[in-house]
Amino acid sequence: DEIDASHFPAFHQMEGVKLFSEAEMNGRTDFSDKEAWLASPECDIVGKDLKATLEGLIKYVFDDPDLQTRWRDDYFPFTEPSFELDVFYQDEWLEVLGCGVIHADVLERCGLASRRGWAFGLGLERLAMVLFAIPDIRLFWTDDERFHKQFKEGTVSTFKPYSKYPPVFKDIAFWCPESYVENDFNELARSIGGELIERVENIDTFTNPKTGKTSNCYRITYRSMDRSLTDVEINALQDSLRDEAAAALSVELR
Repeated sequence: DEIDASHFPAFHQMEGVKLFSEAEMNGRTDFSDKEAWLASPECDIVGKDLKATLEGLIKYVFDDPDLQTRWRDDYFPFTEPSFELDVFYQDEWLEVLGCGVIHADVLERCGLASRRGWAFGLGLERLAMVLFAIPDIRLFWTDDERFHKQFKEGTVSTFKPYSKYPPVFKDIAFWCPESYVENDFNELARSIGGELIERVENIDTFTNPKTGKTSNCYRITYRSMDRSLTDVEINALQDSLRDEAAAALSVELR
């Protein structure tokens, strides 16, 4: 996954499932024809119920019955069709959950081939970031009492920033092999820099017209939530990242 203030390799997710009765499916129990099911009025019933229910949930959570929402088609391996729900909050569109009509193969493996339903997954940290105006997802893992003492159970309050330690910027550029996948580099950076990496941003991509080789330049922002970082420790991390990128990803450093 990308590395920025709203993404972290560890997170908490709330999931929900609704199964429909035979009566709600107009007495239909045979869903063996996949294409016929996806085009059926019963599939449409499930999809409309899914969207209406989750829009109601999100508007309740945000305490705003007029909250603007939008649906986007997406892909998830366990649902078909699949969707993502965005909300317009503080002048920008924010992704809040993924969902869809439960895939026929999933229900069949659960011994429920004659049933149909929908499912969703909602990232709790990202939703809390929106509701409490928390700017960086890494704060959920801090031990700093200046963060924890600001919140009480059952109360939605705006996060009040405390002193923010300065960032350290480091760039890394390399020629990429044909097999290069950017997410592999992000995972490698996270494994080496851990929570000290605030953001990895591709600031330049260049393809040599003669050789056809592509070069990427990434700017890595290091910042601690709890202390000032030193050039010595960050240089050591950056050197390690360069060495591991060359060895593990077969990139040619520039």
